Amino acid sequence: MSKRLDFLLALTSSGKGDAFAWYGLAMEYRSLSRFDEAVATFEKLRARHPDYLPMYLMCGQSLAGIGRIDEAREWLSAGIDVARTASSDHSRSELEAALQALG
Repeated sequence: MSKRLDFLLALTSSGKGDAFAWYGLAMEYRSLSRFDEAVATFEKLRARHPDYLPMYLMCGQSLAGIGRIDEAREWLSAGIDVARTASSDHSRSELEAALQALG
């Protein structure tokens, strides 16, 4: 196991941890091609911090990359809604482009 992964697991092991720690853990799993663990971690992050915008694009892309297209669409669509609520046009635009790319 990598030191970074060990560190992030320690930060989130209590089930608490801030949004950035959970996001970092999910992204670390993604970088290690451990996609099921990445998605599970994004789901935990979403349950704890549903307004954390970056996770929606990254989880959607991860799901699309492993062929789980319907789930990817759901994540991207949910992210678009969160971006609208947050008035984040840049994030909304990125999410919409990713959704369109799925066909």
